[in-house]
Amino acid sequence: MQTSADRKDRHQYPAHWEADVVLRDGGTARIRPITVDDADRLVSFYEQVSDESKYYRFFAPYPRLSAKDVHRFTHHDFVDRVGLAATVGGEFIATVRYDRVGADGMPATAPADEAEVAFLVQDAHQGRGVASALLEHIAAVARERGIRRFTAEVLPANTKMIKVFTDAGYTQKRSFEDGVVRLEFDLEPTDRSLAVQRAREQRAEARSVRRLLRPGSVAVVGVGRAPGGVGRSVLGNIRDAGYGGRLYAVNKAFPEDLTDVDGVPAYRCVRDIGDHVDLAVVAVPAEHVPAVVAECGEHGVQGLVVLSAGYAESGSEGRERQRALVRQARAYGMRIIGPNAFGIINTAADVRLNASLAPQLPRPGRIGMFAQSGAIGIALLSRLHRRGGGVTGVTGVSTFVSAGNRADVSGNDVLQYWYDDPETDVVLMYLESIGNPRKFTRLARRTAAAKPLVVVQGVGSAPQGHAVRATRLPPATVAALLRQAGVIRVDTITELVDTGLLLARQPLPAGPRVAILGNSESLGVLTYDRCLAEGLRPSRPLDLTTGATAEDFHGALARALADDTNDAVVVTAIPAIGEASPGDAELAEALRSAAAAVPGKPVLVVHVELGGLAEALSAAASTAPQAAEPAPGAEGGARPPHRPAGRPPTAVPETGAPTAPGTPAEGARLIPAYPAAERAVRALAEAVKYGQWRREAMDPGKVPEYDDIDEKGAARLIDELLARGEGLTVSDAETCELLGKYGIRVRRALPAPTPDAAAEAARTLGYPVALKATAPHLRHRADLGGVRLDLADEEQLRRAYAELTELFGKPEELRPVVQSMAPRGVDTVVRAVIDPAAGAVLSFGLAGAASQLLGDMAHRLVPVTDREATSLVRSIRTAPLLFGWRGSTPVDTPALEELLLRVSRLVDDHPEVVAVTLEPVVVAPHGAGVLGATLRLAPPPARDDLGPRTMPAY
Repeated sequence: MQTSADRKDRHQYPAHWEADVVLRDGGTARIRPITVDDADRLVSFYEQVSDESKYYRFFAPYPRLSAKDVHRFTHHDFVDRVGLAATVGGEFIATVRYDRVGADGMPATAPADEAEVAFLVQDAHQGRGVASALLEHIAAVARERGIRRFTAEVLPANTKMIKVFTDAGYTQKRSFEDGVVRLEFDLEPTDRSLAVQRAREQRAEARSVRRLLRPGSVAVVGVGRAPGGVGRSVLGNIRDAGYGGRLYAVNKAFPEDLTDVDGVPAYRCVRDIGDHVDLAVVAVPAEHVPAVVAECGEHGVQGLVVLSAGYAESGSEGRERQRALVRQARAYGMRIIGPNAFGIINTAADVRLNASLAPQLPRPGRIGMFAQSGAIGIALLSRLHRRGGGVTGVTGVSTFVSAGNRADVSGNDVLQYWYDDPETDVVLMYLESIGNPRKFTRLARRTAAAKPLVVVQGVGSAPQGHAVRATRLPPATVAALLRQAGVIRVDTITELVDTGLLLARQPLPAGPRVAILGNSESLGVLTYDRCLAEGLRPSRPLDLTTGATAEDFHGALARALADDTNDAVVVTAIPAIGEASPGDAELAEALRSAAAAVPGKPVLVVHVELGGLAEALSAAASTAPQAAEPAPGAEGGARPPHRPAGRPPTAVPETGAPTAPGTPAEGARLIPAYPAAERAVRALAEAVKYGQWRREAMDPGKVPEYDDIDEKGAARLIDELLARGEGLTVSDAETCELLGKYGIRVRRALPAPTPDAAAEAARTLGYPVALKATAPHLRHRADLGGVRLDLADEEQLRRAYAELTELFGKPEELRPVVQSMAPRGVDTVVRAVIDPAAGAVLSFGLAGAASQLLGDMAHRLVPVTDREATSLVRSIRTAPLLFGWRGSTPVDTPALEELLLRVSRLVDDHPEVVAVTLEPVVVAPHGAGVLGATLRLAPPPARDDLGPRTMPAY
């Protein structure tokens, strides 16, 4: 029976259904409910639809909508009858509606759970993926309103619409009767429907970024009449880089008779440009930006790079100005980089775009770079560009994006682009904040499986201009989750560049075994010590002495690479004095030629004051890992594991200059050089860990099924408990009952409010027993004396009870309990929490000081696979205590791993379980016992990663 509130809710406008989406071609549209105010828009939209499309929709000629039609298609109760429209510039480009029907096919209300669905897409917008996006959103709306199944009738000739339904990935049935194709499909998301949705998301978002980075024409708005200023500087940077498209200068203050600025055609407004404009770079004061955005939108500009400041970074007024900017741009289907952006760069030979404040176009290469801060962007470009100091040598980038306040285009969007960009082999990102950690982790995992992703992440508060979801996770936990996703997380820009150079130039190491050779014993020992500190397995350094010749280096490196017990080689070199000492170019060539014979192992050089050597080593053509000649007898050259399949190795000259003497020929192998052993070894250690992750990612394991799990019973119990309130900490008895549904047994503990009650509890449980104070300040604090173990009889129990009350207070303050003793073992703690930003996280560590004081906890995203559970147990620094450290008895880690998997299943199956802690979990030589548990329930937080595709709301 419906209440008056229910009836009222049926007609309230559901604003939360509004969303911006990226379409297949990279443009954007807004999806929103259709209301009674949309009558004129609907009529105008219908007039622009072809007769053929109208016939497909209504199965008969239907030239115009009647007044009755318009009323029916604009009046909805938002429960049983719902209509959504996709809009661009405020006008409809497509519509979709559903009508709830009963078993007889007639209009119905709940509890009927079936609805008929129908689409209509304007012909000019067909093929853009509008119908697919609308289907995702109308399906989400229907599930929210209790509809579980859609039916649709389609004419056989309407193959495009049939394909929309069949490609969606839902479980469906198809029949043909009376000349009509009838489709029925369940709306419950499936693995296939989610995969389809995410593949469409990737293609659409990648295309939207591609339109920004590869424009056919660019207009710079805000070009000053006199030299200097941001707009004039960017215009000059684009022109001087040799941009291959059409370039225009725009300023409303230009004299009417001005035709060009520095040879670039000049216009007073974007509308005056006779040709199409793909990209507008906006460099006008913030108060003038809305007028520029309107001009660009009306002219059909596809995207904006907004360099202007004065937005969210300047306070609340600027934050509202930023929201208005995004809403205005999206209304025209445009995407924005910025505001407060440094700009974008694309070094591809057919583009050569430098729409940034960088005075020079970087050398072309195969590294993609993303930074939110302009200052950090400058630092990154400078590090990669220069030859002297730090990591020296010629380096290059494929594309560079500095997103500023990232009000629209974010690191997630650019990551979608780089995932299958054939011009990018390595991705470097400096992230001051992560707006959507759950999505970033998912995209990072997929990208890292194809190419290295190296990230520096800020650990302080997010910059004022960034919209960031609140997270309760500490930075260390976030870092651990990123590493689980395959992200190579480093701490500084120097480490970012060091690691990126190695991964761009060398293959991944097959393991941690490192050979060290060189002409300095002390530098070799230093390198050896750093390898040990980074967890590598170095062999004793080979000292070639200071009199080593180039041939000595060549021979030693060749032998080290040919040795199957080595996975990588670090060469150390210091200046040598004497006629026989090799020159820089000679030594570089000796190392390159030796490395070329065994192309499957990485080689690094640690040099001291040998700028010429570093330059010679790096003086080839690009940052791509170069193809090497196959070794004698080999079946062919090796390709670095992270090179996208199907793309041949390239060596694109970074300058137009002829090859200099001593410069390696095309196809020669580039060897990165480092000025300090710790920098080289740190980069190598990150490459080793990433290589291990890549190998493990090929077989991620599975989420086990357990026959004794009662998922439905747990769901019923959770519903009963939540009926008491919005969020609650469950009682001990109910916690044990719920955990028991998932095969997690908590050792029984009985309350002991008096000494007699304690004695009775001990007789019930059987000696020996433990007496514990469960007050919050004493819980799990054996170090404070709040836990007494191995009480063998009633006398010992009563004595312990008296001591506890004497030391800590009255029984009602201590809340003592009696529990039977568990087998001796290692005390551990298992926790799971649902973070609103990152999702469900499973954590593990040793109980006590190890986890509380030292933070020695390991973390994994839920659901956890069997392989991840094994890795989780071994990830903590104190893990040796579980495996027989210093002669102790190893404990039952398989039982511990099963417990972790069961907890993971619980929180994954029931997102209402927002927090659970098992402490302590005593892992004995045989079995693992849970001695204490707390559990908190709350309504499940929204999961936007399972819903339809949307852009961040503004």
